[in-house]
Amino acid sequence: MTLQLGEIAPDFTVESTEGTVSFHEWLGDSWAVLFSHPADYTPVCTTELGAFAKRKDEFDKRGAKLIGVSVDPLASHAGWAKDIETTQGASLNYPLLADENRLVAELYGMIHPKADPKLTVRTVFIIDPDKKIRLTLTYPPSTGRNVDEILRVIDSLQLTGKHKVATPVDWQNGEDVIIVPSVSDEEAKERFPEGWDEQTPYLRVVRQPK
Repeated sequence: MTLQLGEIAPDFTVESTEGTVSFHEWLGDSWAVLFSHPADYTPVCTTELGAFAKRKDEFDKRGAKLIGVSVDPLASHAGWAKDIETTQGASLNYPLLADENRLVAELYGMIHPKADPKLTVRTVFIIDPDKKIRLTLTYPPSTGRNVDEILRVIDSLQLTGKHKVATPVDWQNGEDVIIVPSVSDEEAKERFPEGWDEQTPYLRVVRQPK
């Protein structure tokens, strides 16, 4: 199953390290970052879970909830959480789903048989308050994710959802943005009265809206 941007994220009810999670109800009116792990007690995953835990407050500031998923059982998660705290200096502070029956893995297409028929790949889904999928990222099991990039994308999605702008390559929060082509110059004058740098008729650079 391949989920596409703009689709409603599939709902599910699964046990987690923080109790039963009914996903849509748990999500509420928040953003969510749903990310999968190949298995418990694996080295790269251990570093990732610790990194997300250390930076959870940054996601909280953006109204984004973290939720991990592994196909191992709750008892395994409990033991692994101790290792994460010991080695990474941060305790697990968001739910980690125990997807033993691979319900979530199948719903979200996290099993790639040609890579490994048993393990979930490192998939990230960013989901908005309307329950729509706004971003997907898929990494092989050997490559850890970049937390800064996930935060950067959330900043971009939240900004561009409120203003008719797009964010250029390597953009960071606070930097200049681009007026989208669908906005005429007349409308742009109303939206951006301070003006913009017209590098071409379709590339109009403007200060980031507050």
